[in-house]
Amino acid sequence: MGKIIDISHHQVPSKINYKELCKQLDMAIVRVQYGSRTIDRHYKTHIAEMKRHNTPFGVYAWVRGVSERDMQKEAQDFFNRAKDLNPSFYILDVEEKSMPDMRGGVNAYVKKLRSLTDKKIGVYIGHHLYKSFNLDMSKFDFVWIPHYGRNDGTINSKPSFTCDLHQYTDRGRLEGYSGYLDLNRIMNNRTIEFFTEETKKVSETSNSSKPNKVTDTFYTVKKGDNLSTIAKKYGTTVNNLVEINNIKNPNLIYPGQKIKISGNIASKKSTIYTVKKGDNLSNISKRYNTTVNKLVKLNNIKNPNLIYPGQKIRID
Repeated sequence: MGKIIDISHHQVPSKINYKELCKQLDMAIVRVQYGSRTIDRHYKTHIAEMKRHNTPFGVYAWVRGVSERDMQKEAQDFFNRAKDLNPSFYILDVEEKSMPDMRGGVNAYVKKLRSLTDKKIGVYIGHHLYKSFNLDMSKFDFVWIPHYGRNDGTINSKPSFTCDLHQYTDRGRLEGYSGYLDLNRIMNNRTIEFFTEETKKVSETSNSSKPNKVTDTFYTVKKGDNLSTIAKKYGTTVNNLVEINNIKNPNLIYPGQKIKISGNIASKKSTIYTVKKGDNLSNISKRYNTTVNKLVKLNNIKNPNLIYPGQKIRID
């Protein structure tokens, strides 16, 4: 299993051998801003290098709003600065008591961010602040907590609170960078795909005049999977999976294929592929019996040699 790091402008790009560093990574989390006024000096470079070396990434922003309105402004700035870079997820970094009611302020921040993106939103909360800030964790898709123990670069502690990511040291060492790095591990039975793959949100019209928001759950087929094991895992049936995915041959599924677990019955629609580490347009086009030129045109891809993990490629 690879490493998960979080980085900011404290890790200067000129001192990083990204090729060597990224070989060791499953994922990177890159800071975009420290409040609204301080933009991370190197976030665009860090992200460009993650893309170049096929490393999935998400983004985070240190929260400093002094009012609910200010929190909403920070959310808007965070989104605007990151949206064109297509991160897999967004994280609020809550380590500072910037207003008396942090629960209300953070709620305002995440509500605004939810109105701007359908991607997962997580929260990083200081272990020592977890109880006093009393954040509404139900507002988030995942929780990230630092807890260092001996803080010697190894895993020797566990947070007292349930979390999905554990930052276990800020004194980690990896090839490609001579300084210390924050290292993290996945918790709570999550997988790397939980962070790097999107949950689609679609509108479904019911008998009422207003559309209802429905979250569709997708599963990415792994080597050795079949519809029976997937159905059992998610408490559904093979027939249901066949129906909502419009699968012609239930005995023929393949690694990387997206299986919708719940949602509307499939109709004729575009096939979307999520780029994995090591992919290129040539092997994707062969898998789906199409051409690189068609994928480039269909997805308005400017550089056919530059795609990155987590990117969505429309097939037809």
